[in-house]
Amino acid sequence: MRAAVFDLDGTLVDSAPDIHAAANAALAAQGLGAITHAQTVEFLGDGSEVFVARMMAALDLPENATLHAELYRSFIVAYEKTFALTRPFTGIEATLRALQAAGWALGLCTNKPTAPTHALLDHFGLAPYFPIIVCGDTLPQRKPDPAPLFHAVHGLGAESAVYVGDSEVDAQTATEAALPFVLFTRGYRNLPVARIAHDAAFDDFTALPAHLDALAQPERGAI
Repeated sequence: MRAAVFDLDGTLVDSAPDIHAAANAALAAQGLGAITHAQTVEFLGDGSEVFVARMMAALDLPENATLHAELYRSFIVAYEKTFALTRPFTGIEATLRALQAAGWALGLCTNKPTAPTHALLDHFGLAPYFPIIVCGDTLPQRKPDPAPLFHAVHGLGAESAVYVGDSEVDAQTATEAALPFVLFTRGYRNLPVARIAHDAAFDDFTALPAHLDALAQPERGAI
């Protein structure tokens, strides 16, 4: 079996504009200031709870568990229902169809919480491509801990997989799991491509199947 596991935000979809809007809506509800789109992208990758903590730090707000919980709750409620500004990256659905037709088992491993993950996938019709979906609250661990990625791989009935993501967190996750990593360079990374560990990189989804085929050879440990 050949298996590939995908990240979500910044890999399958460009969701930063809606995350930015939801974050500022949560802040405004508390009478607080706003963060920029660039800050939104910078703060992504480690899960929504960390995102909110970074958002608070950027506004010089003191650590406050009650405020963090209120902002997190408002942020998730807003983001779970907001898709007006989110767009799947060009060619992603055609690529997923082609991979399935070629016999690839596909999974999803994201640090986004379960509710907004499934709402987003359902909204864009992407859920049927992923029989296993591991979210930021599926396990006690989150990426870059390799446990969620292993959970996705084993959920597919595979022993190995290629991981496809867009960020330093995704690269570290693949490294910790000792799995090959393909970097989507149009996502939400904060470092230059050359400084992120990867086995292949692409900016056009039509190029992805060839990269996966190359990395799924027996010498790479794929099934």
